[in-house]
Amino acid sequence: MKPKLLTTLRDYTWRGFAADSLAGVTVALVALPLSIAIAIASGADPKAGLVTAIVAGFLISLLGGSRVQIGGPTGAFIVIVYDVIQQHGFNGLLVATMMAGLILVIGGLLRAGRLISLVPEPVIEGFTVGIALIIAVSQLKDLLGLSATTVPADLVEAVPALWAARDAVNPAALGVGLFSIAGIALLRRLAPWFPGSLLIIAAASTAVALLVLPVDTIQSRFGALPAGLPIPALPEINIQLVGELLPSAFVIAFLAGVESLLSAIVADRMIGAAHRSNAELLAQGAANIASPLFGGLPATGAIARTATNVRAGGRTPVAGIVHALVILFITLVASRLAGYLAMPALAGLLIVTAWIMSEPARWRERMRLQRVDRALLFLTMILTVVTDLTIAIAVGTIAGLAMRLRRRKIQPEDWSPSDRSEL
Repeated sequence: MKPKLLTTLRDYTWRGFAADSLAGVTVALVALPLSIAIAIASGADPKAGLVTAIVAGFLISLLGGSRVQIGGPTGAFIVIVYDVIQQHGFNGLLVATMMAGLILVIGGLLRAGRLISLVPEPVIEGFTVGIALIIAVSQLKDLLGLSATTVPADLVEAVPALWAARDAVNPAALGVGLFSIAGIALLRRLAPWFPGSLLIIAAASTAVALLVLPVDTIQSRFGALPAGLPIPALPEINIQLVGELLPSAFVIAFLAGVESLLSAIVADRMIGAAHRSNAELLAQGAANIASPLFGGLPATGAIARTATNVRAGGRTPVAGIVHALVILFITLVASRLAGYLAMPALAGLLIVTAWIMSEPARWRERMRLQRVDRALLFLTMILTVVTDLTIAIAVGTIAGLAMRLRRRKIQPEDWSPSDRSEL
């Protein structure tokens, strides 16, 4: 359970530091707008996403079991975080995240890293596609400029509400959003290592400011972003709240564990290394305990940012530490500029993120799965969309393990997750 940082520093060189530093800066420029967008989509203030990228990103690289893992807020958490905030307020989310961190630490100490691979892959595929669909629909309000329209959080109710508000679409906001989607998608295809999302969002936001377009920005909706990190403080905790939040805490811990494992496996393939799963769980636990102390969100390993790190030349955890410090520096000296980011542009970023999360190119492969696996995938996906993530994960995992036992495949094969690193 030794952190990879200690291993890699044995023969560290200045040339390696230069490469890691460049990669860290590149990843920070990718993570900055994405962290803000994820926080807003989760129902939190933009600053919560930045805090998570800084605090959790730093600890995941400092203590983690992967050489190149980049941690921070991810799209996988949006649905559960939004639900917790709606039911228990932001204080409830902080408590649930700390509880999830403790669960992850306990899992790491019990060496449960390999047990996460027992979760059937169709379940992972199913809830990932379901989450992607929910994220995309949730961003249509900002993409269409429907700032005065109330859109329910439930996807089944949100679609009719959006259709009913079609006459209130803001053409300027829609134009900014479509430009952002096209630009981000194009640059990610042409130069996946380049922080094109920030460039496109900055260009779109600059056009909004110079042309004085009637488009919402972060500052117009949330006010000015504070500089730096807030003073750490414990959230309000009581026994009743802990009991109510326990299911959500387990879901957050589950997502953090699974996403970090997927990201670490993809990273291993890219650099020809091997991660330490139990050290990774401990790092994820520490990050999710520390992040809410500063008002941050749940965090885990981010496949897209990790892949960007590798492509930019990062080879040790130093790159991840630099990434967190660069975001901190930007918040200290340029937090005011972040307030001008246009909401439709951020919505466009998340829609592209949702599209790639869903991996549409894999549907042919999914439809060739065995009938029971295909049914499990669709069951988990539908439950994610029409119920909630807790039920979807619980039912999908139990059903999947039951199927595995029935086939007498008690020992799972090595995981072979797809490379979602093009995000």
